[in-house]
Amino acid sequence: MSTVDKIGTLAQVAEERERWRAEGRTVALANGIFDLLHVGHVRYLQGARELADVLVVAVNSDASTRAYKGPGRPYIPEAERAELVAALSCTDRVIVFDEPNVRSVIRALKPDVHVKGTDYTPDSIPEADEVRAYGGRTAVAGDPKDHSTTEIARRMGREGGKG
Repeated sequence: MSTVDKIGTLAQVAEERERWRAEGRTVALANGIFDLLHVGHVRYLQGARELADVLVVAVNSDASTRAYKGPGRPYIPEAERAELVAALSCTDRVIVFDEPNVRSVIRALKPDVHVKGTDYTPDSIPEADEVRAYGGRTAVAGDPKDHSTTEIARRMGREGGKG
């Protein structure tokens, strides 16, 4: 499957989810902004993929990113961020979501496991109640939160130089 073919709408991926369920395949859902993709993102998504047969990644839209991170973000437009995430071999499907949190995606897909990065604990995942409501579970994956898009951007601005 090509990179762009991995990107779909929530309705398309929800339909596929039903097929995966019928095939007995488990689904993990990871989500994030993925602005200035870095090794921490890759390790998080690889760890999430290890927890299920299929990994769906929900990428925050430009509007939801601005609402969360401020008017200077994202650095990279949503379509390009989605394509970068889809290019990773650990990623099976990517959707872009516009809501302030991933609850509507969880409701539509009912993933077997909702995975967050190591800046959370299983008990601090905000959507954990939504996942537990249908019998799913939450998990944390990736390496320690040693990588940050904000820090990379700060260093790039400070160091300057030519493109």
